Amino acid sequence: MDLLSDRFRDPLSTEYDFIGSIVVRCPGCTKAARVVPAPGDGDSGGRMLFRRRRLVCRGCGLSREWSGRLLAVPRGTARPVKDPYFGLPLWLQAETRHGWLWAYDLEHLDLIRRFVQASLRERAPGCETGPRMTLVACLPAWIKRAKNRDEVLRAVSRIHASLVAA
Repeated sequence: MDLLSDRFRDPLSTEYDFIGSIVVRCPGCTKAARVVPAPGDGDSGGRMLFRRRRLVCRGCGLSREWSGRLLAVPRGTARPVKDPYFGLPLWLQAETRHGWLWAYDLEHLDLIRRFVQASLRERAPGCETGPRMTLVACLPAWIKRAKNRDEVLRAVSRIHASLVAA
């Protein structure tokens, strides 16, 4: 890990900005697989959230399509998290004594890491409440607390290492 950064400025990202590629545990071989937008559906209109998805595993070759309209967006950190499309366990998650730390992909995990390790955290004006809260504003209090910084950063390192090892 890098030394503590001085400043983090909220980039105004939401968790929906990280659903382009979700790393999950393959139901066929239990290796890392990805949930990605289905080919040819990149600009079909509608919201990114509801576009067709494909589960792809390089380990066993498994491929499945999702084109439904019902999602189960993860909320909370009390239990392991599943992806919103296929309901498969996320690969990038680890349990801490406070709850589960999770991320959809490495970019999402890096945002959490940069926020946690910063000694100065600047919020985006007006994005602390309401329907369009930023990802940083939505993080649980235990992740935001400076006293938990070392534990959360260790969990981030474990999560990152689990993908590199896979």
